[in-house]
Amino acid sequence: MSGTEDILETARAWRAEGEKVALATVVETWGSSPRPAGSRLAVTGTGRLAGSVSGGCIEGAVADVAQQVMRDGTPQLLDFGISDERAWEVGLACGGKLKVFVEPLA
Repeated sequence: MSGTEDILETARAWRAEGEKVALATVVETWGSSPRPAGSRLAVTGTGRLAGSVSGGCIEGAVADVAQQVMRDGTPQLLDFGISDERAWEVGLACGGKLKVFVEPLA
């Protein structure tokens, strides 16, 4: 089983336990990115996490949006971009751009 399949299976198990779950997926990258397109992060309403879509402040921002998506049911497409010079200042190892789609799981 691949890492993505493991995350999906974990998300399914959490839903079976009655948890609200949102799934974040990297849908596009440009330049340097810690995770490739297709990388996933599952987030529960109680704050459990499985997987990864990035690192540094981006991961936390995606988890915060996942909480909102679970509350209102509206998917969101997030767009992150940062220069190489600014990347180190905010705790990222590299510059680049990525788009992350966050959706609630039914």
